[in-house]
Amino acid sequence: MEGLIFILAVLSLWVASSSAVGWPSGTYSMITPKAGCPSGWKLGWRYQDNEDTGNINSMTSNHHFNGFFFDDTIHYYCSKTSYSGSGSWPRGNYCIMRYGSSCPSGFSSGSIYWDDEDSYNMNGKGGYVPSGTYGSNTRINYCCRSDGSASSYISLPTTDPFYLMRYTSSICQRVSGMTVREEIITTDDEDTSNNNSVSGSHPKVTGTSNHRLYYCYYS
Repeated sequence: MEGLIFILAVLSLWVASSSAVGWPSGTYSMITPKAGCPSGWKLGWRYQDNEDTGNINSMTSNHHFNGFFFDDTIHYYCSKTSYSGSGSWPRGNYCIMRYGSSCPSGFSSGSIYWDDEDSYNMNGKGGYVPSGTYGSNTRINYCCRSDGSASSYISLPTTDPFYLMRYTSSICQRVSGMTVREEIITTDDEDTSNNNSVSGSHPKVTGTSNHRLYYCYYS
């Protein structure tokens, strides 16, 4: 009986310590899951007018993105706008979205540029969005790091689902206490004189005239 009480006490302490992990300090953004944003974070959105002719937008079936995906896309973002938090981001191999003028400690900055539809462009945005430029085309700034192994488990809050993004690893970063599923979004970008580009440290992206991005969903 005493042995059982001891085991239960250890498990209780482990659960308490896991649930006590808070979001790291600094400002940053993540794409929004259907479950919504962490408490206190701010919501924003970006409407991207994708290619009109023969549109081939696609995303993983049964995805968990909170957005509208058809011939055009609406992405929702959760942004932590306060610098307060619990320590630093752990070492690993992953990316988040930049919010503000710089990345949290340990990350390098980069960007992805989408050449959106040229004709009758209807791009728009609202609320709190990641750092970038949001005109008739879209540039989003990112923060990435590769100072640890994606197969090693890192500690982040486990109370709500969230997304990270793949960086240089062939797999999603492992997070303690969470299951992970890779989910992909491909946008059909402007066909005529396409100017898609990337710079600096950016999430894994494939394709040239159409961008394909690899998100990691944790639940």
